[in-house]
Amino acid sequence: MSFPIDWVRSQFPALQRRMGDQPVVYFDGPAGSQVPESVANAVRDYMLTMNANHGGPFATAVESDAMLQAAHETLADFFGTADPGCIAFGANMTTMTLALSRALARTWSAGDEIIVSQLDHDANVTPWVLAAQDAGATVRHIKLNSEDATLCMDSFRQQLSERTKLVAVGYAANATGTINPVAEITAAAHDVGALTFIDAVHYAPHGLIDVEAIDADFLVASGYKFFGPHVGVMYGKRELLETIRPYKLRPSPDDLPGRWMTGTQNHEGIAGTAAAVEYLAALGSQVNPAALTRRERLISAFEASRAHEQQMAVRLIGGLAEMDGVSIHGITDSNNFASRVATVSITLDSHKPSDICKALGDRGIFTWSGNHYALPFTENAGLEPDGTLRIGALHYNTVEEVERCLRELQALL
Repeated sequence: MSFPIDWVRSQFPALQRRMGDQPVVYFDGPAGSQVPESVANAVRDYMLTMNANHGGPFATAVESDAMLQAAHETLADFFGTADPGCIAFGANMTTMTLALSRALARTWSAGDEIIVSQLDHDANVTPWVLAAQDAGATVRHIKLNSEDATLCMDSFRQQLSERTKLVAVGYAANATGTINPVAEITAAAHDVGALTFIDAVHYAPHGLIDVEAIDADFLVASGYKFFGPHVGVMYGKRELLETIRPYKLRPSPDDLPGRWMTGTQNHEGIAGTAAAVEYLAALGSQVNPAALTRRERLISAFEASRAHEQQMAVRLIGGLAEMDGVSIHGITDSNNFASRVATVSITLDSHKPSDICKALGDRGIFTWSGNHYALPFTENAGLEPDGTLRIGALHYNTVEEVERCLRELQALL
């Protein structure tokens, strides 16, 4: 079956927005996706019908707790684990990473080492650097292959040792779209006894996550990047979540998943995050009606959306490569597009990224400019202070929108 783009776009009310006589083009997805109507309805329905705190003996609290349990099960399917107790919700990825880094740092000491990368969002670098400083541990950085903004695996292997306690890397780079070989990195880290922390925030809307296949110790994502509300989600192996001592209040639960869910949670946001996964499962049913379980439907959804997004990436990168004065930062070899998502960063010889971003926005094409919080990348790639212009396609976008973006960009240049 061809990708059901008409059905997909009908689920997102924001796609009806217009500027002048043309529809808006949302290529700002890497900073936050649009949401299906079903997600907004889930948030609304929770707040109007079962808004209650955790653990009460009355109807709304019981219904709220049932929703929360179902959400853990739904996100377990999304991450590829059979254990919903290994899924924790929080304010956002950054807050959850800071909390886990503090807890892990209590097990580190002088002489220990951690490894981060020069390609990551700063939320997967600075929390670990600060925690290492508190513990007296040493921080090492995986270098970049400058020609295509990929991780230098030789640099990683050279720095990995029996002193390494943690390796923190992104699944996909939010600035360049590079997909990192996280399974290979995790296996190498485990060979020396190190833990791994995978930032899947940017990868989550683009590809199927399978924490068990990756053998990740920890993996995080953000609901608002995969068509949901602003909620952080963390997976951790049960034995680690049960043995590492979190910073938490005395009355709070000591069993999973509550042990890692600090304070009263954003219940309506969690309801919306689960609804975002259910939307993706519904997309899987559109693509493959024979898919029965939620996980099977998610597999079908991502297989189809990945192929659709690759078509847009091929056209976008091909069109940008033909423009004079435009530099693409990331993988441009179409034979290696399996190692990237449809997020493209460019710089322009004669224009600041912010100026072009504003000009495109005035024409109804929403992109993003700056460092995208991927400061380790923009610093090491020599792209400060202006950063890049980032064009990010998601599965609700179309090749026709890519063509329109290319035409407007060419006119501006």
